[in-house]
Amino acid sequence: MARPTQHIQLSDSELGSLITILSGGETRAQTQTRARILDLLYRQTHPEEIAHLLRVGVATVFNVKSRYFEGGLERALYDLPRSGKPPRITPQNKAAITALACSDAPLGHVRWTLRLLADKCVELQLVEAISHNEVGAILKKTNFAQTVRNLGASAR
Repeated sequence: MARPTQHIQLSDSELGSLITILSGGETRAQTQTRARILDLLYRQTHPEEIAHLLRVGVATVFNVKSRYFEGGLERALYDLPRSGKPPRITPQNKAAITALACSDAPLGHVRWTLRLLADKCVELQLVEAISHNEVGAILKKTNFAQTVRNLGASAR
């Protein structure tokens, strides 16, 4: 025996929110799709037809529907924040590494190498541990080029 289907009943404010999302164009595509699914569910369109129209899986339609019943419109449209490991190297650490690379090289060296920078960062306790490759990636993202001798016009 099939279980009875639960129809979505949206309030006027929820309908207004859906219309704003669908007509605005400023939201993510995933949010737009979820809003369309809710709108079609509200109009009592069959889930398989919704899946075919929007080119999503039937499971997606049922997931959006169940999330609406769990937590309302916000829960159906948006994902919860994801937990995750915080970054090991903070933006402040990256700024300190870049500043260190811009400073004068240690005695006995003409310029900083990536290995020297990595060792000095650990020595100064800017970070607990860092590889020379990671230092290079940080400096690359800041467009820092210590090894380029001439940053001016071409010699040609």
